[in-house]
Amino acid sequence: MAKMTKSQFMNTLAEMTGLSKKDATELWDKFVELSYREVVQNGEFPLPGLGKLVRKDRAARMGRNPMTGEQISIPAKTVVKFRVAKAAKDAVL
Repeated sequence: MAKMTKSQFMNTLAEMTGLSKKDATELWDKFVELSYREVVQNGEFPLPGLGKLVRKDRAARMGRNPMTGEQISIPAKTVVKFRVAKAAKDAVL
């Protein structure tokens, strides 16, 4: 089974909501913009029934170069993670 493309996703969203494809695309773009803004401002963005986007700070640590085996220093950084809600896990699994 092939993965759903953005175009297919927008077509499906438009059909399910009764909106035009253009309106569905604009709605999705605004939703994505909102989620990014909320993660930047509040550190997380909840999606009830699905999970939440969470901004997480990773500490600096020592790692290993897989080719040479030598130890390397990995600097601290901020990452975005998605935590899946229990309801979504139960529905999918």
